[in-house]
Amino acid sequence: MSDIVISGLGLVTPFGRGVEPYWRGLLGGRSALGPARRFTEPPYRGEPVGEVPRAAGPEPDGGPRKSAYARAALGEALHAAGLDRLPDGAVVILVGQAVLPRPGDGRALPTADEREFMGPDPAEVLGVRPDLRHVHLSHACASAVFAVGYARELLRAGAAPLAAVVGSSVLNRYEYASMDVVRAVGRTAARPFDVERAGISLGEGGGAVVLESAGHARARGASADLAVAGAACRVAGAKAAASDTDRIAACMRDALDDASVHGLDHVHAHATGTGQGDAAELAAVEAVAADCGARALPVSSHKGAIGHLLHISGAPAIAAAAGMLRGGIVPPTAGLTTPEPTDRLVLPTAPMEVAGARTAAVNSFGFGGNNASLVLLRR
Repeated sequence: MSDIVISGLGLVTPFGRGVEPYWRGLLGGRSALGPARRFTEPPYRGEPVGEVPRAAGPEPDGGPRKSAYARAALGEALHAAGLDRLPDGAVVILVGQAVLPRPGDGRALPTADEREFMGPDPAEVLGVRPDLRHVHLSHACASAVFAVGYARELLRAGAAPLAAVVGSSVLNRYEYASMDVVRAVGRTAARPFDVERAGISLGEGGGAVVLESAGHARARGASADLAVAGAACRVAGAKAAASDTDRIAACMRDALDDASVHGLDHVHAHATGTGQGDAAELAAVEAVAADCGARALPVSSHKGAIGHLLHISGAPAIAAAAGMLRGGIVPPTAGLTTPEPTDRLVLPTAPMEVAGARTAAVNSFGFGGNNASLVLLRR
């Protein structure tokens, strides 16, 4: 079913503030990765990262950058949806690490650097709105796509007229250490799908996705051209999700079945630039491409351009797939020079035109067996 649509998108990325500079950067094959200017906490040793530029990013006034990035992304998404505020009855789904403890609950308040690790405070992101309902989801690096799937079910059930998925990521010593200790961080810039790839590059930024029913969007004159036609969100922890080919393929198949779609024009992959993870995902997409009868299915990733934004990484992935469906061009994967050999897939190193594109899959996987795939449909 294609009854739930994406009416607004908002981003803050290492390319700056907004979806448009991000999309231009992707189409140009550019990378915003480089040595950190303000993140210096151990175990950082000078590896390339994706920092939001101070001059282009929304800088907070005394508060945490994480909340500032989330607010800015939500503001852009609402503007794109033709709204100046969240309507009464809307539900906001915040994604990220555990929420901040409240004063008076018996726990010590977090330090400044702990605040950049924990999830954004709803009051800082949304303001004091007693009528505004919000929930918090944390599914590792698949959190944003899980949240879109959850929002879709809420809207279908009539529990809200509109839902917004909001989150952000800021480079911090806790998450950097968690990636470093499992030897995921590359000493050079991430190169998803490249035969010489050597690990991930972490990034930061914010993202927001506004969703509503197609009828609700059309009734108020908003865009209803991009539907979340299928969604599959699965937790299966036998292995690290990004290394389990069978479960990645099963998740994609479930999303395609949910969408009643039997072919794809593009896959925006989770691909972070690790040897094992990218190989497992390529094998899974090959299997799904065979199911669909595809022979030159274009597959790309944004993480060589801006790094891995962890919990909110699904938002730039959705924005990239949306840009492709609306413009008919698959952006290249930044940093990719020597693609892995493939049978039924194409790994573009330059912009690739896809005439009449209507369907795209978005993959998002995380530790703990968190697997999520969406199928987007251009109506």
